[in-house]
Amino acid sequence: MKIGFVVNDMKTEQAGYTTIRMAMQATNMGHEAWMIAVGDLSYDADEYIRAVARMAPRRNYKSHTTYFKDLQSDRAKLERITVDELDILLLRNNPTDDAIHRPWAQNAGLIFGRVAMRHGVIVLNDPNGLAKALNKMYFQNFPEEVRPRTLITRSHCEIKTFAKEQGGTIVLKPLQGSGGQNVFLLRPDDLPNLNQMIDAVSRDGYVIAQEYLPAAAAGDMRLFVLNGKPLRYRRRYAAFNRVRRGADMRSNIHAGGRIQQAEITDTALELVEMVRPKLVQDGMFLVGLDIVGNKLMEINVFSPGGLGSAQKFEKVNFSTAVIEALEKKVQYMKYYRRNFDNVEMAIL
Repeated sequence: MKIGFVVNDMKTEQAGYTTIRMAMQATNMGHEAWMIAVGDLSYDADEYIRAVARMAPRRNYKSHTTYFKDLQSDRAKLERITVDELDILLLRNNPTDDAIHRPWAQNAGLIFGRVAMRHGVIVLNDPNGLAKALNKMYFQNFPEEVRPRTLITRSHCEIKTFAKEQGGTIVLKPLQGSGGQNVFLLRPDDLPNLNQMIDAVSRDGYVIAQEYLPAAAAGDMRLFVLNGKPLRYRRRYAAFNRVRRGADMRSNIHAGGRIQQAEITDTALELVEMVRPKLVQDGMFLVGLDIVGNKLMEINVFSPGGLGSAQKFEKVNFSTAVIEALEKKVQYMKYYRRNFDNVEMAIL
């Protein structure tokens, strides 16, 4: 099996990232795992997509740190490959990370991924589904029962009214963004500073004003969903808790949160079941759900990370389950001579 992993830029990848872990596991399982930066994709005059890609020089690794060093070294195999000849193209680049400084790269993975599907490459998550999810408005397409009450606007007056309706305690965050940047918890005592908070969040677009969930004080749970179902391997669920530090309301790891083992409740599994139809409809192969109490805070479909954190507590390699799922898809395509739409194959 030949797999291409599309990332924003190899310079910004890190050894512990989920993408690197999956690529190493694919290598260890005997597959070709090519790393492709979005800026290295090309559409050639012969109507094939090609890319300058790199692959680790060895076929077996015990450490993702060693694998990553080899991948970044001069020993790595560097080649201009034909993307259309891959079996799988995994879109692991996050458009938000390129939105400001490299806007040309923001949608590159989706654009090239769509074209790659013409020759039967399985592209995951489905690029047409991902196009619907380019900002947090996508979350509003899921059942009301799974979401906190939400207002999306640029109007100061509407946000102030919403805050009063919620008793003065709400969460403010940008419609586009990730990593816990420009996220504020507004309390009743903070109302005099509301204008400054709104200005900071709205600098790059719309503002999400969201009901505050008291359970968020204890942090949130990241639960992975594979093929529309909770990712479970060797009777262990791929999940972990993120706990905030001190007075900072953000439990996101990039914002200083810490991690601990998660307990999977019936409520969490019920939330997965409620969002499953939409994830299946949109061809979302691998997704990360952020759960607070009985609600979802976010549905992460672009490069969801944290499989290594789940592995740390559950003592199983969840990347193996992901690669095995990809192997099945490639077999299905061979059996049926590629007679399936990409969106259908994405969640089989």
